[in-house]
Amino acid sequence: MNQFLDKFALILITLWVGALWTTGATAYVLFHILDDRQLAGQIAGTLFTYVSYVGLFAGFYLLIQRLLNFGTPALKQGFFWAVFFMLLLVLAGHFGIQPLLAQLKASAFPSDVMQSVFASRFRTWHGVASIAYLVECLLGLILVLRARS
Repeated sequence: MNQFLDKFALILITLWVGALWTTGATAYVLFHILDDRQLAGQIAGTLFTYVSYVGLFAGFYLLIQRLLNFGTPALKQGFFWAVFFMLLLVLAGHFGIQPLLAQLKASAFPSDVMQSVFASRFRTWHGVASIAYLVECLLGLILVLRARS
């Protein structure tokens, strides 16, 4: 059973990190090929929400699985801390930054948020979200490199 749980952890790492990088690239492409920036934002937002769900499940699973396999020495492993910080970024993004961005969009409705008085705030928080997402992607590389250690 332990072997199955270890393999499942590898599958989750692959799914989570792959989804992070794929969604980031897809969002970039959406804004370059679609003329409607609002539509591109809606599609990208939906994709980021799904990746957050994957990250929440994978992050909690990987932390629990690592603690069960290694006990408290897991707290000395880079893998554990990479997952921990990735999970914190998912939580901050999904429950903090994304609702704030959605509220700014709703406040600007029916106008595009970028054409409203909220544009500056939206750009700032979108920048924070982008940096957090990039850090999460880079931490994902650590997961991939340390998955078997």
